Amino acid sequence: MQGLTKKRPTEEFVTLRLRVQRQNVERVRRYVDSIEAEEGGAVSLEDFFVGHFPGESKPSVSLRGARGKEGLTQCQLAELTGIPQRHISEMENGRRPIGKETARKLAKVLNVDYRVFL
Repeated sequence: MQGLTKKRPTEEFVTLRLRVQRQNVERVRRYVDSIEAEEGGAVSLEDFFVGHFPGESKPSVSLRGARGKEGLTQCQLAELTGIPQRHISEMENGRRPIGKETARKLAKVLNVDYRVFL
């Protein structure tokens, strides 16, 4: 006999399309955001980063998180990617941008999509 399965969270959401006058767009967005916040609804990725990592760039936070998820030190990541450890540290601290080729190397080792670092 099959047991009951938990509903997927996305089944609770409905896509809503509205036509409003241009000058009311921001008012409607703020209103919807306030309702969702009251209900414990979804949080945008931008709001999450601003709320939890103020002043830090998304690529640097993503790199630290992905490295932590894989349980690697900066030295280990440097050995696996061929990127100097000093550069990895600078990227994680937001002092060095992560280019496309570097993002691809990191993504391959960290098992994530390279675009999270761009």
